Amino acid sequence: MSPYVIPILLLGMGLGTTATLISSHWLLAWMGLELNTVAIIPLMARHHHPRAVEATTKYFLIQAAAAALLLFASVSNAWLSGEWHIEQMTHPLPTTMIVLALALKIGLAPLHAWLPEVLQGLDLTTGLILSTWQKIAPMAIFLQINLEDPTIFILLGLTSTLVGGWGGLNQTQLRKVLAYSSIAHLGWMVLIMQFAPSLTLLNLIIYFVMTISTFLIFKFLSSTNITTLANAWTKAPVLASIAPFTLLSLGGLPPLTGFAPKWLILQELTKQGLPLIATIAALSALLSLYFYLRLTYAMTLTISPNTTVNSAPWRFANHSLTFPLSVATAGATFLLPLMPAGMALLP
Repeated sequence: MSPYVIPILLLGMGLGTTATLISSHWLLAWMGLELNTVAIIPLMARHHHPRAVEATTKYFLIQAAAAALLLFASVSNAWLSGEWHIEQMTHPLPTTMIVLALALKIGLAPLHAWLPEVLQGLDLTTGLILSTWQKIAPMAIFLQINLEDPTIFILLGLTSTLVGGWGGLNQTQLRKVLAYSSIAHLGWMVLIMQFAPSLTLLNLIIYFVMTISTFLIFKFLSSTNITTLANAWTKAPVLASIAPFTLLSLGGLPPLTGFAPKWLILQELTKQGLPLIATIAALSALLSLYFYLRLTYAMTLTISPNTTVNSAPWRFANHSLTFPLSVATAGATFLLPLMPAGMALLP
């Protein structure tokens, strides 16, 4: 791909996300989502590999179906209520269709099956964009939807936390593990969205920091499956000693950064009179923590066999990722003391 094309595509993604963020009209929000999708498609298929092309095709079809459902639901809402504004969703039928369309776009369970397969076919850089930037616009629309009955959000969130926990247990590919991690974290955000939107925003920001750090670690180590993590000690011993903190932070282990949003969400759910939902969500967090412990064990407590089935790793250090990796890893590990200040800044 030409080096001049990539900045244009990234600019298109930025414009699409910005258009959705600033819009209160369904048609403009839909246009922003479509611009975002069209811009990332060439980035996903730039490696002319059958697996990448397959993942790109799956992603395009899923996003096209979600966009068609979103447009149909917004037109139906305008027909039934005469309103095009996102905040003026009054009829339950188009509102439910829009929630399901957005859930399909970001990969909430039970509409999640495409996300692990698509992420597995991408390189780590494009997978990072798909797991972070592509979530911003749909989540912005989610935050603007106000429902009288939050049952559908609770069902989607609880299902996503359980599926994200169970689905990642038996995975050996790191990109699929990160895909199920994304599903579980999005479930926590959607679970609390109708009760405390500021907590959803805080969780989203912390999730971005931790996910960026994790993707950069795997990219620095050139690791795509669990067995190659055993080479981390020989390639980057300092990073191998710090990376487990980032992984355990993703799992929500105290006293790391990822513990704070989960604790605040469980506290808010209890205040709203939903102790059973909070208990199930907390138990699902234990499932996620298990497979992060599995990655930590593979990275720190195993030794790579002498007769490995993998190709020999390239031993020269990759200095291009040093600064963003250090900043993201420090943020993912040590942001917990700043949580009160973060909560004070949020509306």
